[in-house]
Amino acid sequence: MRWLMRWLRRLLVFALGLATVWLIAFVIFRAADRRLPLALAVAATYGVAAYVILPRAIRIGLRILQRGRVPRYTITGDGLPGDPVNLALVGTMSQLRRAFAAAGWSEADALGFASSWRMVRAFLLNAPYPTAPFSTLYLFGRGQDVGFQLPIGDSPRQRRHVRFWGQPLDRAEETLDTPSFWLDAHRPDEDERVLWVGAVTKDTGISLTRLSFQITHATDADTNEERDFIIAELQRHDVVANVRTHSPGARLSLGRVNRYVTDGVVAVAEVRLSPG
Repeated sequence: MRWLMRWLRRLLVFALGLATVWLIAFVIFRAADRRLPLALAVAATYGVAAYVILPRAIRIGLRILQRGRVPRYTITGDGLPGDPVNLALVGTMSQLRRAFAAAGWSEADALGFASSWRMVRAFLLNAPYPTAPFSTLYLFGRGQDVGFQLPIGDSPRQRRHVRFWGQPLDRAEETLDTPSFWLDAHRPDEDERVLWVGAVTKDTGISLTRLSFQITHATDADTNEERDFIIAELQRHDVVANVRTHSPGARLSLGRVNRYVTDGVVAVAEVRLSPG
């Protein structure tokens, strides 16, 4: 019975894909082509397809295919799969900030008009911006609570970075492998000792997303290497202890979605710094 349901879901997603292609090619493009010059019609079709139609179609498809599974990745503002979850640290917000500062990482500026404009200028001019903002990814029903980055050279186009979402320890200990763990949760208090669930990746340039063709940062596919790098750096600066790994019971292959290579393991460690 399970294989039948699996194939029915795949057929439904395939039909959804055909309907999406038909809508873009034979409805959106034809309507734009009748009203605009060819170049503008193609540009308009791209904009509607990449930022309106495809994100929604992909979101529906993922809900069909992944029904009942534990999420193993963050979500973009359009509901698309984002960076894989591969790191967790235990401590307060103050401990987290001081640990990354000790390791030479900078906290990302809040995303806003001023920081976004500065990021665009830095990217175009290839000028350093060590506290550049991150795009917002979602977990537990909210955007990241804090993010840190380590530039690669002086270019803002390449950097190692991690986003964190705080989760109460009692909830994490009881439900880490169940879908209820990943439901909406509020941001923890500054002095609360929590589990910081993180997504670590490395930006390597600029590219288009594979599924919706939106403009985004290009990222290194090997997220396992980035996870191991950040743990090694924190260990080298003696700011974490009791490092171990967690292999979730419900696994999800991310490589076919975001071109990521991941073994599904989450590295877990406790921040060593005293609160303050």
